[in-house]
Amino acid sequence: MFSALRHSLAQKPSRPEIQANVLAGLTVGVIALPLSMALAIASGVPPQYGLYTAIVAGIVIALTGGSAVNVSGPTAAFVVVLLPIVQEFGLGGLLLSGLMAGFILVAMGFGRLGKLIEIVPYPVIVGFTSGIGVVIATFQIKDFLGLEIESLHGHYLEIVSVILHALHSIDWRETLIGILTLAVLLVWPRVRSRIPGHLVALLIGSLAAWMLTLFIPGFQVDTIGSRFSFEIDGVTGSGIPPILPTFDWPWNLPGADGTPIGLSFELIRLLFPAAITIAILGALESLLCAVIADGMSEKKHDPNDELIGQGIGNILAPLFGGIPATAAIARTTANVKSGGSLPLASVVHGLFILFAILLLAPILSHIPMASMAALLLMVAWNMSEAKHFARTVRIAPRDDVLVLVSCFLLTVLLDMTIAVGVGMGLAAALFIRRTVSLTQTAVIESHNADQSVPENVVVYDINGPLFFGSAQKALRNIVLVRPNTRVVVLDMSEVTLLDMSAIVAMESIVADLKRKQIGLVINNLHPRMIMKLRRAGVRKQSGQIAFARTLHESFEAARRMLQPPADP
Repeated sequence: MFSALRHSLAQKPSRPEIQANVLAGLTVGVIALPLSMALAIASGVPPQYGLYTAIVAGIVIALTGGSAVNVSGPTAAFVVVLLPIVQEFGLGGLLLSGLMAGFILVAMGFGRLGKLIEIVPYPVIVGFTSGIGVVIATFQIKDFLGLEIESLHGHYLEIVSVILHALHSIDWRETLIGILTLAVLLVWPRVRSRIPGHLVALLIGSLAAWMLTLFIPGFQVDTIGSRFSFEIDGVTGSGIPPILPTFDWPWNLPGADGTPIGLSFELIRLLFPAAITIAILGALESLLCAVIADGMSEKKHDPNDELIGQGIGNILAPLFGGIPATAAIARTTANVKSGGSLPLASVVHGLFILFAILLLAPILSHIPMASMAALLLMVAWNMSEAKHFARTVRIAPRDDVLVLVSCFLLTVLLDMTIAVGVGMGLAAALFIRRTVSLTQTAVIESHNADQSVPENVVVYDINGPLFFGSAQKALRNIVLVRPNTRVVVLDMSEVTLLDMSAIVAMESIVADLKRKQIGLVINNLHPRMIMKLRRAGVRKQSGQIAFARTLHESFEAARRMLQPPADP
């Protein structure tokens, strides 16, 4: 634990390095401020909960995790998981599931599962991230066009149907502001300014909406202030409350019906699958982000400590109103490019957002919802990785394309949890099929000119791993020996794996050859695998089973088996 902080302190950073990290933190804070609000709104909760996440989780994870440059907070990957939780269990259920996910992440870290990202195939990652991008973009159409839709519930096709039926209600005012904001987002990267493009876009969108309200009678658009409200000590307000995050147990917060959700075993049972999904997704994105950051910053993270830090952050954040958090690739990249090299940068980013809540809450309330939708459309496009998706379809093997398309369609049409599960299962099955094809068994007719195979001896050359998928295929023909065969030699020099299925198959071969009074010589099997066979009872037996290290020794053992037994 705390490995990133300990290593950073051990390096005794200089004053210029500290100043660089403070500036990097301020830069990331400017980027994270609107994104945190937008992602909270997309997840179905008021914007301040995204800000609370960036403050608490951003600071805690930086101090307790295993990456010195990761910046954590709400991310787009969580949206498709969190929105259904909010719709069914309300804010209280969302924060409780995040709390449970935090404990799961800590357990994963202590269980040394930090190498998790290495076993997830690339097509699975691209498939579900592209699917998430499509789902996020679909949900933003309502606010971008100002459609008269009360809420979006149900599966993806139902949501698309509702949107299509509501297209007649397009509000030109909302659409104008949305298009203007999106245009700035698309054009700004060409300006090559150090000012974040989404900050400029939201500023222009907000100013345009305000000025058009002054000059065009009846011009009005939905804003954060008109959409969301709060109550403090009996006093109501609109937009974002200008107060610090306060402690409260998640089960005291409202459920979908507006009453405190409470705490019960049944509720924990219902939320547990969602908590597992949040934990796995958070682990994958955090570790992937850390790997990318290592390549950019020339630092090295501790993956297990990073999982523990993410877990601690997700345990504490819900206690102060924070939704589930993970390391954000866009913010981490901006941090490294701005000179961030210490956990200090993420801490400063969190403090910046905290002071922004206290000082800028009334101003933030004027941001149009159409502008926030445009920002999320851009986030969805970046997350969809359309270029990587198209390139994978174009150049990848057919099996990988099948995994990619399956994960994508299942994420969009059904559920991300199902998509990742099916994708991993399908990728594993296809991998097993490929591996099985690598395991071959061939009969050696002769070894070389001066070491020919003895008469009445058959040599089988076995290549590749022997496991549950390949053992039967590789060994099934060995029992079909020639009529005059008296000794079988198994050349296992290139056998790299021997699992229980292969051991059972070997036991069957030994029993069958013994019944036919045929000797067996096992050649050059790795000592580790010989021990496995011995534990299973396949041991050296005079005249029946022998072990050798070379083919020459094997043939000598075979010749001894071919000799008639000595007379007593």
